[in-house]
Amino acid sequence: MIKLYRSLVALFVVAATALPAYAANYTLWVNGRTGGGQIGNYNSFTYWGPATTAAGVNKKAVNWDGRSNISSQNYLIRDALDCFCTGTNWCYIAAHSAGDLMMGYTLANYGGSTRYKKNASPNAAGQCGNSDGSTQVGWNIKWVNVASGAGGGSELSDVGSWTTSEPLVKDLKTTTARALYNHNSTRNVWFYMFAGASGTLYSGILPGQDDEAVAYHSTGGVSGSGGQGLCNPSDWFCNDLNMGTAANEGGSTKWSYHSVKFRDNNESYNHYANGNWGGIISVVRADTVTNAQ
Repeated sequence: MIKLYRSLVALFVVAATALPAYAANYTLWVNGRTGGGQIGNYNSFTYWGPATTAAGVNKKAVNWDGRSNISSQNYLIRDALDCFCTGTNWCYIAAHSAGDLMMGYTLANYGGSTRYKKNASPNAAGQCGNSDGSTQVGWNIKWVNVASGAGGGSELSDVGSWTTSEPLVKDLKTTTARALYNHNSTRNVWFYMFAGASGTLYSGILPGQDDEAVAYHSTGGVSGSGGQGLCNPSDWFCNDLNMGTAANEGGSTKWSYHSVKFRDNNESYNHYANGNWGGIISVVRADTVTNAQ
């Protein structure tokens, strides 16, 4: 009887260790310019607001310095995607401002690369160990929610309104940002654009509607080599930024797999988190809480 019991226990242990890793969903938040969160610490939400605020299932802060060139900091985003978006795990992504440029760059240039499946247990540098030694192509990403995306650059960089000694500012020039990578190559991952319009300070620099930092041509994922003026339907003397994937008034189109999910018709949301998930980020956070589960 004792031998039978020990045999059963041994079989249970073998069966348990043979079970596949538990699949989990994660929500990754990718910051924009200025940064602020501790790099490598996926629980550091300083850039966004209180870490206790609901922001999607298993939320993680993917921190980069928000000042250096996109290319030089991109390894940090790849580390996070490897950690949480490989193997049986899937990710929802939320990005703000230059975080849009960062995610677009990542998918266009590395979304077709071979990645080791990781164990979702990061070390102090934000890197995870291999789970079983097997690989996959790209990452498991359900969608990307973008708050005030700067994938199309900002005229504030063009005219030097931001410090020109900052490498990221050079990447954020409209012509540079639009030529930095193939914006149409998202590896079939949808970018849902949330465009704020409570802009006042730089209305003479940013064309059309803006949120004080980025104009609709960028926050709406509009294609082309340069920015253009796009507005809300209530503005008579400016072409409309249309919802979804539809071409805009005047004929301009969006990049592939880019869709306008929110347009700030009431001009209520500016660009900034203000330390409390504020501005257009608040709209993205609410949508992410509802849909990232």
